[in-house]
Amino acid sequence: MASAFATASPAAAAVTCASPTWKAQFYANTTFSGTPKLTACDSVIDEKYGTGDPAGVTLPRDNFSVRWTMSRNFGSGGPFSFTAGAQDGVRVYVDGVRKVDMWKNVSSTQKKTVNVTIPSGAHTIRVDFVAWTGSANVKFSYGPRTPSAVDKVKPLAPTGTSVAYSTNTLKATVRWSKNAEMDLAGYRIYRRLAGASEYKLVSGSSLLTGTSFTDTPPATGQSFYYEVRALDKAGNTSTGSTDQKAVTLDRTVPAAPKGVDENWAIGPVTQVPLSWPANTEPDLAGYRVYRSTAHPVVVTAANRVSGSAPLSSSWYTETPPPTGADYHYVVTAVDTNGHESAPSGTASFSTFDKTAPANQAVQLQGTGGEAGVTLSWAHSQTPSPDFAGYTIWRSTKPRSSGARGTAIWGGVLNTTYTDANAVPGTTYYYWLDACDRSYNCAAPSAEAQVVFAADTTPPGAVTGLTAQPRENGVQVQWDRSTAADADHYEIYRGRLVDGQWAYTLIVTTGRSVDNPSLQYLDQTLPDGESARYSVVAVDRWGNKRAPHEAAVTPEFTELDLRPTVAPAPGGVITDLQATNYGWMRWDLAADANEQGARASGFHVYRWNRAGGVFERLTAEPVPYDPADTSLVEYGDYSMPRSTTTFYRVTAMYEDGTESPASETYSVAW
Repeated sequence: MASAFATASPAAAAVTCASPTWKAQFYANTTFSGTPKLTACDSVIDEKYGTGDPAGVTLPRDNFSVRWTMSRNFGSGGPFSFTAGAQDGVRVYVDGVRKVDMWKNVSSTQKKTVNVTIPSGAHTIRVDFVAWTGSANVKFSYGPRTPSAVDKVKPLAPTGTSVAYSTNTLKATVRWSKNAEMDLAGYRIYRRLAGASEYKLVSGSSLLTGTSFTDTPPATGQSFYYEVRALDKAGNTSTGSTDQKAVTLDRTVPAAPKGVDENWAIGPVTQVPLSWPANTEPDLAGYRVYRSTAHPVVVTAANRVSGSAPLSSSWYTETPPPTGADYHYVVTAVDTNGHESAPSGTASFSTFDKTAPANQAVQLQGTGGEAGVTLSWAHSQTPSPDFAGYTIWRSTKPRSSGARGTAIWGGVLNTTYTDANAVPGTTYYYWLDACDRSYNCAAPSAEAQVVFAADTTPPGAVTGLTAQPRENGVQVQWDRSTAADADHYEIYRGRLVDGQWAYTLIVTTGRSVDNPSLQYLDQTLPDGESARYSVVAVDRWGNKRAPHEAAVTPEFTELDLRPTVAPAPGGVITDLQATNYGWMRWDLAADANEQGARASGFHVYRWNRAGGVFERLTAEPVPYDPADTSLVEYGDYSMPRSTTTFYRVTAMYEDGTESPASETYSVAW
C-alpha cells in the first residue's frame, strides 16, 4: 500500500501529541489489540495506503487497523459536522459515543457526513479505521457548522481579562485569554464610564483576532470599565467578560491632526507623501507617523515609522516595503509633556509587490514508478500570506551545469506531484520555485536526481471478461485492470479461420481516467457465426499482451436474426444503407425497366420476425425524380430499438410493375 503517512516515529511506550494533533496507533490486526506497531502524531487524517505498508511501519497487506485519538477544548461547543470516508471500515466516537459507523469491507471508498452537537468544554474524538482486504484509504475531518440558522450557541465570555493604564501614553491596554471555540470570528472591546450603564464599542468595526487591544480613553481623571466580548462566525455574541477598571490622568492632549485621510494616490506607489495642516497648540512638540497593513492602525512603537523624535514639520515621505500590501497611515500630535493625540484619519496606499515569498520547498525527493516520477517535499517553516504555489522544474542535466530546465507544472499548493510524462530510461533533475501571486519567486530548492527506469512489463490479463450475444450485436464486459499504470483497453474480435483463431482489433477505448466504462457493444450483424472476444489492457508505456495471451472469452455463437426468406434476384436498388436511427438512403441503377416503363417511386418493407414476412411501411410510394441526382431518403421513425432490423426496397414503374427487392439492415442501440 502506498502511504501518505509522512511523520512516522518509532513506536514508544508513551507518545504525547499536543492538542489538537492526533495520536495515531498502528495495529497488525483488526481488533486494535496488543502493543501498537507504531505510535505517532498526525496533524490530519488523510491517508492513501493503497495496497502497501504505511510509511515507517511494517503491517500485513490486509487485516490491519489504525486508531487516532485527540482531546481538545471546544469552548462553548455547538453544532459540528463530521465527514468520514474510507476503504474499508471507519468509526468515529465522541467521548466514547459512536457518531459515525461505516464498518464493512468494501471495494470502493464509502463516505458519510453527520451533524453532531458538541457540548461545551473538553472532549475526546476517536477515529477507528480497519483495512480488511484490497486497497486502503481513510479520511476524516470535522468542523463547526457556522450558518446563523444552524448555530445558535453563543461563545463563552472571554476570561483572564486585565487592563493596564499607562500614565505616559495615556493608553489602556486590555488583554484576555484566547477563547477555545473553533468557530471564533474575533473579539470586540467595550468601554463605559464609571457610574454609567451604557457600553461603547471602542475596538472599531473590524473584529479583533488577537488577545490584546490598546485604547485611548479621555484623559479626564475619570474611571472607565472595559469588557471583552467574543463573536463566532454565525454572528453569536458572548456575554461580556469581567469588567476591568482603568483610572485616567487628568491631562489635555493635542487634537488629532486633520486632513491626513485626504492623502491618496491612483494605483500602486513606490513613494508615500503625506501632508496635513499644522496643529495650533502652543505646547506642540511635533508629530508621529504610524503605518500598518491592518486597519484601523494601532498606534504602537512597532507601527511607528517616523522615528523616536517627533517630526517638526507637517509632512512626511517614505518608501514603503515593496510587498504588494495595502499600507495604512495615521498621524498623531505630541506635546512637550509627551502627551500624544488620538490618531488622525487614515491615508491608504497600495504598493507594488517586488518581494519574493518566504516559502521554500525542503527535503525534496523523487522516486520512479508505474505512474511516473513521484516527487515529495515539505513546506518551510516561514510561509508568506501571498504564496501562490510551487513551480516544478525538470531537466536532464543538473542545475549546476547551467541547465535552465523546463517548467512542467505551476501553482502546486500541496507537497506531492507525479510527473506522468517522464520518459522511462532517463535520468532527471527536479527542483521547485516558491512563487507568490505577483510572480515573485524565491531561490530554487535543492534539486532531486531521479533515475527513471524503463517499464517493459505489460499489465496482466483482465478478469471477469464476458461476451453476451444480443439482438443488436455482442455486449462485451470486463473488470478493471489491477495494474497501477493501466491506461486503456483494446478489444479484439476473433473468427475461426482454417482451424486457427484470428483476432481483429475493433476498438481502442479512451484513457481509463477519462472513460471509466468497462463495457463495449460490438454492433456486428447477428448472423449466427461463431466468435470469440479478447480484451487487452495497455499501460501508459504501450506495453500489452497479444490478443491470444490476454483474457479471451469462450467460443460462442451469435444470434441469427436474418430473414428466413431470401430476396428474389434482380434488384435494381444500389447504395442501399440504413443508419442505426432508422434513416435509409439509396440510388436507382436504371430509370426504366426492360419494357421501357419509367420508374415512378419506391416501396420500403420491414422484416416482421414474429410473422416471418416483410411488411410494407410505405402507404404511397416514395417519390422519384430522375432530375434529382441526390440519393433517395426515407425515415422509419418507428424502427425498433436495441435490435437488428432488416429492410427491403423495391422500385415502382409507371406500368404498375414492381422490381425485385434489394435488402439491407440496421443494428440499433
